[in-house]
Amino acid sequence: MEFEEIYHKYFQDVYLYLKSLSHNDSIAEEITQETFFKALKNIESFDGSRDIRAWLFIIAKNTYFSYYKKRKRHIDCDLSEELETGVHIVKHLMNEEDAFAVHQFLHSMKEPYKEVFSLRTFGELSFDKIGRLFGKSAGWARVTFYRAKKQILEYMEAINHERD
Repeated sequence: MEFEEIYHKYFQDVYLYLKSLSHNDSIAEEITQETFFKALKNIESFDGSRDIRAWLFIIAKNTYFSYYKKRKRHIDCDLSEELETGVHIVKHLMNEEDAFAVHQFLHSMKEPYKEVFSLRTFGELSFDKIGRLFGKSAGWARVTFYRAKKQILEYMEAINHERD
């Protein structure tokens, strides 16, 4: 069987398998593509002793777990950093005077920082949805939010330094 036939015959099965693992369409599609890429690179190592579908599922499962481990490490780092700076923002927003200063600064911020920060903080939208609104990725939204948050924190630190 030609690899193109294998791809067309089993793509949907592998995709649905990965979707059941990830519960996410885009992740499942991305890993399915990577699975077939790996399968193509290693097709000569397939000895035919088992069903090719089972072989593809093994590649898919291993690729998914590798992807998950890599993402988990990345997410854990982002999350701890976000929690740390998020606590500072919350402190400022709880104080009425600081909250007004944050809103004043937010009003003067350049786009897209102002809108991304507002959508994430006040609109409580996910990075994925914010990215889609701008026609960009969730990573872009995360970075833009982080930069906006950093600008606000620097501004608030400068104000607090002037008060002292």
